[in-house]
Amino acid sequence: MILDRIENASRYFAMHPRLVTAFDYLAHRDLAALADGRTEIDGPRVYLIMAHAAGVGRQAARLEAHRKYLDVQIPLGAPETIGWRPASLCRSVSKAYDSAADIEFFSDPPSSWITVEPGCFLLLLPQDAHAPLACEGTIHKAIFKLAVD
Repeated sequence: MILDRIENASRYFAMHPRLVTAFDYLAHRDLAALADGRTEIDGPRVYLIMAHAAGVGRQAARLEAHRKYLDVQIPLGAPETIGWRPASLCRSVSKAYDSAADIEFFSDPPSSWITVEPGCFLLLLPQDAHAPLACEGTIHKAIFKLAVD
């Protein structure tokens, strides 16, 4: 997991070549003006999900993990709190891995909480189980999905 400001994103480009594609798209678009839904940027290798979602609070936020995609989560309006736990330490699967949706859920509690401010991004790797929307109010966010392979 990496939390940093968007202007520092280039420091991480060597980690994964598709980070360049995602942040180049971000640099040339007003994400706040985009409609909710999925936008393909580089076919299934890089796509964007825009969403407005209701925060559920820390008690109801569920840990999830992905195997095929990295997440780059960017809050656009208000800060978002996200729970985190190493996926390797998650022992209680609440919904088995769905390969078509690339997601599994856990009932383990997060081991820490991160607040992601607008102007920042949170890069989540397959080893990062995360519990989004662990805050109150409506969240407007962008989620870039980057294929691992």
